Amino acid sequence: MGKRSVIPFGPQHPVLPEPIHLDLVIEDEKVIEAVPSIGFVHRGLESLVQKKDFNEMTYIVERTCGICSFMHGMGYCESVEHIMNVEVPERGRFLRTIWCEMSRMHSHLLWLGLLADGFGFESLFYQCWRMREKILDLFEMTTGGRCIFSVNKIGGVLKDIDGDMMATILSVLDGMEKEVKDIRKVFLFDYTVESRLKDVGVLTKQQAHDLGCAGPFARASGVKMDMRKRGYAAYSQIDFEPITSDIGDSYARCDVRINEILQSIDIIRQAAAKMPQGEISVKVTGNPNGEYFMRVEQPRGEAVYYVKANGTKFLDRMRVRTPTFANLPGMLETLKGADLADVPILVITIDPCISCTER
Repeated sequence: MGKRSVIPFGPQHPVLPEPIHLDLVIEDEKVIEAVPSIGFVHRGLESLVQKKDFNEMTYIVERTCGICSFMHGMGYCESVEHIMNVEVPERGRFLRTIWCEMSRMHSHLLWLGLLADGFGFESLFYQCWRMREKILDLFEMTTGGRCIFSVNKIGGVLKDIDGDMMATILSVLDGMEKEVKDIRKVFLFDYTVESRLKDVGVLTKQQAHDLGCAGPFARASGVKMDMRKRGYAAYSQIDFEPITSDIGDSYARCDVRINEILQSIDIIRQAAAKMPQGEISVKVTGNPNGEYFMRVEQPRGEAVYYVKANGTKFLDRMRVRTPTFANLPGMLETLKGADLADVPILVITIDPCISCTER
């Protein structure tokens, strides 16, 4: 048995967009154990239900995270809408679906760039983020925002997408589809990239299931679970199947996310073709009274929203369980036995969103 050492990883590290700290117990160049320390960016957002009424909380919840902001707001709104028995108009549900998939594309492209940066392909990093800018431009055109959109409201959405905007979206996506397929060749078939990802950080289907992993991280291990199949927003009218892999390594997680970008393009096309005319929201009166759990598929996986209301304008409780929180145990499992040099890549492959986790 070699000599064991403890090496700190984070909270500041070149591959980490947000702070997380790991104490890595290593023996020679192998990681024996990883001990996490979280809580660097706790902001107390959930306690603001005592000071902001349930309508204002829509905008607070959005600020849980800049990357996942749209679906944070939507998950919260749908929770309150179920409590109040509010029926969102059909067009409003389709608009939510389109913005959800644009959020998924923007998040996955950001992640691909960070992965490329993690193994030293700087030009690939720039290419991924250049493509992501096109999605942010579409968000700016349709919502007015690039990261925080503020278009969700209890009862629907605040802004519509007209015919010219929709034509622009579809045209941009047509061009992006070819670019994504080109970039997929580099991520999946370049020898250097394969050597950094294949057989690195293998998580079996049983481990992913037992540890409660979520999203692409779990689906890359063969767990066919996608909250979009529950049919919230307009997903019940969209034809798609969860993208999975049975390999369970870092390469599989990359493969699943790239193919999900192409799937999102297809879902947006379906939603644009099926979206009816009509109102985008309904007027909501009164205060909520009751409680509800809402589950949505964030880019990183299943997010759970719990809202408990008491009949006044201030909620008793608002709670978010984010996918990164669910994926941390799986990440620690993949680190066991890994080479020290692979630790940054393995941390990236769960697509950690620490601000979501540490609200």
